[in-house]
Amino acid sequence: MKKILVSTALLAGVLSYAGGFRVSLQGVKQLAMAHTSAHAEDASVTFFNPAGMSFIPSKLSVVAGGFGASNKVTFQNLNTLQSTETDNPLGTPIYAAITYKPMENLSVGFSFSTPFGSTIKWPDNWEGKEMVQKMELKSYYFQPMISVKLAPWLSFGASYIYARGKVDWDKAVTQFDGQVNINDNKASGHGYGFGFYFRPDPKLDISIAYRSAIDMKAKNGTATFKFPTQSPYSLLKLNAAGQDGFSATLPLVDEYTIGLTYKVTPKWLVSADFNYHGWERYSKLVLDFDNAPIGNQADPTVLVNPKNFRNSKTFRLGTQYAFSNMIYGRLGAYYDEAPYTNENFIAETPSFNTYVITGGVGFKLKQFGIDVAGGYAMPQYRDVNNANLGFYGQAKARAFYFGLGLSYNPF
Repeated sequence: MKKILVSTALLAGVLSYAGGFRVSLQGVKQLAMAHTSAHAEDASVTFFNPAGMSFIPSKLSVVAGGFGASNKVTFQNLNTLQSTETDNPLGTPIYAAITYKPMENLSVGFSFSTPFGSTIKWPDNWEGKEMVQKMELKSYYFQPMISVKLAPWLSFGASYIYARGKVDWDKAVTQFDGQVNINDNKASGHGYGFGFYFRPDPKLDISIAYRSAIDMKAKNGTATFKFPTQSPYSLLKLNAAGQDGFSATLPLVDEYTIGLTYKVTPKWLVSADFNYHGWERYSKLVLDFDNAPIGNQADPTVLVNPKNFRNSKTFRLGTQYAFSNMIYGRLGAYYDEAPYTNENFIAETPSFNTYVITGGVGFKLKQFGIDVAGGYAMPQYRDVNNANLGFYGQAKARAFYFGLGLSYNPF
């Protein structure tokens, strides 16, 4: 009983923290064109490919932006026909970047972004309350970078990634009429990125980039249990406050990207991207507890949980048309694969095969730029069949995004 109580709870919380989904909201201009990457017009290219800095026309470039992300998930038990919908708050991913060319063939830059994270809130008494009631995830990427122009048509760039993150998660513990909160706000990890950017013809840009996986080290996580009485404390070897600590290595996945942009006419360009995400890193998750005896007999405080995530792909197509030297219209669409099957569906980080339509407008006012964008997601429903968690039914979702971005390119 102890093993079911704690392992199910903590596995869900920690795994969600590791980012069971990738949030594609790192550039407002890029989102309007399906979040495509081969756009070396300002510092927003830095997150996608550090090599693109070498082709930014301005010696100094500064960008910043933010998004609102709204989503609802509905789960229906097909036996009882009972339907439950989340009440998620508005997500607010942000980004900022700066680049500078100290010399003709050398560029340096810095990017800040939030590529993993969201909040999901189910009703406290829904049928999956033992899996999750509320989950808040946040991650922050800090990336200093450098780019060298190897030829007039070719550059190479690389970045170092320092990642920080936090999780705050609640679930019910019905065996003792209680609740557990999982909290960790000090997890960190290190990674890198690199890429090549090509401009073999003034009409054609090609971006090839790789962002490494990151092992987030959670060394001081805390599980806090709340029960009507303290009798379960000794059973679970908790302290007087009903707490136990844990540590884990939480994998964030790597990403390969190939993108291109072609100028069909001086006013009209078309972009396409292919992303490959290495979700197979979730083959298992190892949790090491301070005291809770939830593992096997040989090592009772260590719990090994097999997972069956799979690599996934994203296909993107976008376009931009210049109505004038000041006004630009943008459209796009992309298809994003879910990183797990119906048999591995989890309520903490619901994921769907999703079609997304995007659009936006950009304005250039001399040295300043203003971009607005939006996206409407059409997730495909899923027949949930997770025997490991005893979770069966049908899941649906809907989502939309909007963003505002600013840029400054003085010289």
